[in-house]
Amino acid sequence: MYNINMPQFLLQDDQIVLKLIIAMVLGMVIGIERVFVHKEAGMKTHAMVSLGAAAFIIISELIARKYAIIGGLDPTRMASQVIVGIGFLGAGSIILQGNRLSGLTTAGGLWVTASIGMAAGFGFYKLAIVTTLLVLVILIVVNIFEIPIRKILEDKDKSAA
Repeated sequence: MYNINMPQFLLQDDQIVLKLIIAMVLGMVIGIERVFVHKEAGMKTHAMVSLGAAAFIIISELIARKYAIIGGLDPTRMASQVIVGIGFLGAGSIILQGNRLSGLTTAGGLWVTASIGMAAGFGFYKLAIVTTLLVLVILIVVNIFEIPIRKILEDKDKSAA
């Protein structure tokens, strides 16, 4: 059982603290890009999604260790519920404005940020870092190519109308 004494907890469970910090920081990194493009779900939201996912994974691992003598415990069950829960959170960020959907990238970003937190929670740091970098490539680099394509399509739609 954990001791309430915080300094002792930090020393005893440094791996848990490291997992949580890595998840939070990587979530914030993705959130920074979202702030730059003026999106509602920014640093705090992405950091909390990643941190929360990591915490659930750590809880899942701790439960599996604590009750290892009981057969049939599967630590991936909690992970699967994190995925479902984030899906609902993401769905709430999607808005239909006229004939245009908005919030899809935010929903996808929250979903993948949860996976980053889950990876950090399981201690798969390289996976968490590489996934974070790839998300930033999608959000920044792909956007550079997407802007002119969208402009061409908008111009085409205006001329057709």
